[in-house]
Amino acid sequence: MTLKLGSILEGTVVNITKFGAFIEVEGKTGLVHISEVSDTYVKDIREYLKEQDKVKVKVIAVDDNGRLSLSIKQAMVNKKSSRPVEIDWEKERNKTSSINFEDAISKFLKDSEERFQDIKKHQNIKGNRYSRKG
Repeated sequence: MTLKLGSILEGTVVNITKFGAFIEVEGKTGLVHISEVSDTYVKDIREYLKEQDKVKVKVIAVDDNGRLSLSIKQAMVNKKSSRPVEIDWEKERNKTSSINFEDAISKFLKDSEERFQDIKKHQNIKGNRYSRKG
């Protein structure tokens, strides 16, 4: 396989620095910047990689001098889709319509009354603790 832009290859970690890791791929060495190691924030790259680790990388850039920019996170197969989840509105409508309106109001009033009592109790406790004596 050749080192083309977008190619996903397996390489070996040959050196780790605080800003990234150098990966040897098909006889050439490329850099995986610390921001391209994981989908999450990477503070210490050594928590993710060790020298001689085998990793899959994607070639994301090749400059005029032949230097490779690589990415581990873009090479991950289970990459999250940026496409929004589709909602079946008909199914959602059927879920909500199966609840009786009166039952929903009754539950709401019960929950509201419990919350109101908690707030009232909290205010009474708070009020007694900080009351002024005149």
